[in-house]
Amino acid sequence: MPPRSPLPQRHGLEAAWVCTPERAQHPLWETMGAWLDERLSEFVDVAGFLARERFVYESGAAVTGLDAYRPTTFVWFHRDLAEETVVPGPIHVIYRDDRIVVIDKPAFLSTIPRGRHVVQSVVVRLRAELELPELSPLHRLDRATSGLLILATERRWRGAYQSLFQRQEIEKTYRALAPLRPDLDLPVTVRNHLTTSRGQWQAEVVPDAPANAESLIELDSVIDGLGSYRLTPRTGRTHQLRLHMLGLGIPISDDSIYPVVRDIAIDDFTRPLQLLANEVRFTDPIDGGARQFVSVRTLPLRSEVA
Repeated sequence: MPPRSPLPQRHGLEAAWVCTPERAQHPLWETMGAWLDERLSEFVDVAGFLARERFVYESGAAVTGLDAYRPTTFVWFHRDLAEETVVPGPIHVIYRDDRIVVIDKPAFLSTIPRGRHVVQSVVVRLRAELELPELSPLHRLDRATSGLLILATERRWRGAYQSLFQRQEIEKTYRALAPLRPDLDLPVTVRNHLTTSRGQWQAEVVPDAPANAESLIELDSVIDGLGSYRLTPRTGRTHQLRLHMLGLGIPISDDSIYPVVRDIAIDDFTRPLQLLANEVRFTDPIDGGARQFVSVRTLPLRSEVA
């Protein structure tokens, strides 16, 4: 791991870093510029970055293209970010203290910077807005899912709160809109084995494998001809609730992945998934206090495009 970055965060993001290998293993580079060009030219404009002093050493001094090659040396820089369409809808701060922040996120906003969603992520936006450079999520919500998300204000608090998730001591309740099935006997507990594969949008059920996913599904009421369901996951697998509802023959309304993947433009925010992380309860591991938070959003979830 590198030493602490000499560059401050930009847009809530830490600087990227690279490290030169031992000279004895790679005797071809005479200068730092030559090594950076070979290492990074596929990803950044190395000549332009050098000219604008955008590569720096641990001391904060700028790297120049003619600097003699230095083995096992860290170099930091900030990448250029692609333009991103602003995700509509407010991030409501439900609760904040010195250790945690509980927010209510809109649909279509990623939890962490990933792929084409970098600045338009909860972490990047809130680090800047709340002036908390170490803010980080203690769990994740799918980009499509709305509702409650808990974040640690500083790295030192992460372990204590993440242990609650690891021990399954966080109680989470979701709400969802989905078709009605009069023949379906509810409440029902769904247990099966779910798996994901790199490069595939959909997770899959593995028949006859030991269960690693469990959800309690209950019908609360009827809204506009659809069932309003209360979902209580007892594990936290990727797309668990979406797959469990699909398996019962009641796929969640406006799901763009299940039962089939639909081709939707990345900036189409008109039909939010009708799945809401509605409530979370736990005992605070630091002070022992009872914590309970409820989303300010309600079903049906509407488009938040202005």
